[in-house]
Amino acid sequence: MHAAGEYDVIVVGFGAAGAAAAIEAADHGARVLVLDRGYGGGATALSGGIVYAGAGTAEQQAGGYADTVEDMRAYLRAEVGDAVSDDTLTRFCEQSPTMIEWLKAQGVPFRGGPVSSYKTSYPTDDFYLYYSGNEKAYPHSRHTRPAPRGHRVVAPGMSSGKVMFEHLSRSAKTKGVDVVPLARVHDLIKDDQGRVTGVRYHAVDPNHRAAQRYSRLTRLTGKVGTWMPGLVKGVVARAERIWSEAAVEHEAHAGAVVLAAGGFIYNRPWMQEFAPQFMKISPLGTPGDDGTGIALGLSAGGKTDKMGNVTAWRFLAPPSAFLEGLTVGADGRRIANEDLYGATHGNVMMREFSGCGWAIYDAPTWKKVRAQIGEQTQLFQRLQLIYLFTVGHKKAATIEAIARKNGIDPAGLRRTFDEYRRGIDSGAGDPGRKVAELCPPMRTGPFYSINISADSSTFYPIPGLTLGGLVVDESTGEVVHRDGGVVSGLYAAGRNAVGICSNSYVSGLSISDCIFSGRRAGTHAAQTGPNGPSHHLGSAR
Repeated sequence: MHAAGEYDVIVVGFGAAGAAAAIEAADHGARVLVLDRGYGGGATALSGGIVYAGAGTAEQQAGGYADTVEDMRAYLRAEVGDAVSDDTLTRFCEQSPTMIEWLKAQGVPFRGGPVSSYKTSYPTDDFYLYYSGNEKAYPHSRHTRPAPRGHRVVAPGMSSGKVMFEHLSRSAKTKGVDVVPLARVHDLIKDDQGRVTGVRYHAVDPNHRAAQRYSRLTRLTGKVGTWMPGLVKGVVARAERIWSEAAVEHEAHAGAVVLAAGGFIYNRPWMQEFAPQFMKISPLGTPGDDGTGIALGLSAGGKTDKMGNVTAWRFLAPPSAFLEGLTVGADGRRIANEDLYGATHGNVMMREFSGCGWAIYDAPTWKKVRAQIGEQTQLFQRLQLIYLFTVGHKKAATIEAIARKNGIDPAGLRRTFDEYRRGIDSGAGDPGRKVAELCPPMRTGPFYSINISADSSTFYPIPGLTLGGLVVDESTGEVVHRDGGVVSGLYAAGRNAVGICSNSYVSGLSISDCIFSGRRAGTHAAQTGPNGPSHHLGSAR
């Protein structure tokens, strides 16, 4: 660590965005300090390690899939909306192939090749490239040529996110980045002109016996806390007490500070204020996703946007036959075409159906689902299927009977089924515009139902994360001041900032935005700070 805590760039948070910022700043000659409230990784290390990329990546080409900047941009424009400008979206798409190459240069492994023939929310270990969004679903398929853009980091099972972060962390440290774990920033230091020049934080010495106890508890609760936070509340509270008793005050100074501390899904008062309809979803991430980074930006004069935008994931597949049923609300109305990406379908259910819904299947489809389990699922998915095929479903002889068992309006459900069957029988197709190969006749009882509501079961949660954050200058990553201009010396990236995925989420888009925005902030912070490398190294690389 540098003497007297003097650096060129300080990065708050060490997930994908923080690591990208730190690596890029170091590559431009900056002395970099990273402060993380845990041991690094954040939500990235707990994720499936999907990076959304296209426009002709080497992995797409290896699989024989053509993709262009124009096709990628046309698809993403429908997903991104007004979250970023056309220029920023174009730049994101144009830089997409080189982003993958940049990640590979840090040691992150990817693999091209074939794509699964069935639709899935997360592929088996046979596939590392797949259609991770709505590219092949209505209405997106009408306007753009679909291409697989979900690039999964090569690793077994659900360890892809962990492996990705391990490589990013190793790269940053190899480049001389100082990383301080168990450090929580609580204040920004500013000079007389209002420029951010450092941070104040509390940290626990990693060699302190309390740090070892804290580490054991947090590592035990990481994955479980993501899917079933209620089961680990007591352990988390105990870990917090250990940290508080051993933490010591510090401060560090730099020419620029990059906020990359994640979203605010664990900040329940903010969730209640900005997105009350999403209070029943399961928080996806770590307890560090409590809005601290956003709050620091606000304290310096920043402003926020898109704070009510939350992604809620109700994945039906795999197995892919789960997409062949009909999803309905309490009044029996169809929620949306079931082949939409899980977060897109979940968003409709959360916002238009009060978070309540059911998936209904006929007997042949239910049998087909069971037959696909061995080929199409990962171990973690099979554990959830054990619940669904034991106590997590209901069964009845008729449409009306399955409706009554679930508290669904029987007449409404009958109308939905009749409309669907007329479309299939007439050749017009599903009135919900689901692709034909996922549209069985749905005539043969008994009928089966799964409760897909946000509060259906601890064993079948809807996980989610926040998408809004600090408004930034899209060319530099600097935090925009609420009174105009920017907050000098302050940057934001990843889920601390409004970015590519702040309106709509598909698998891999948040990590891609973390890398894109983190590199942008790290580059500019290294080159422009008053203590930056241009002042003591002559010029940046």
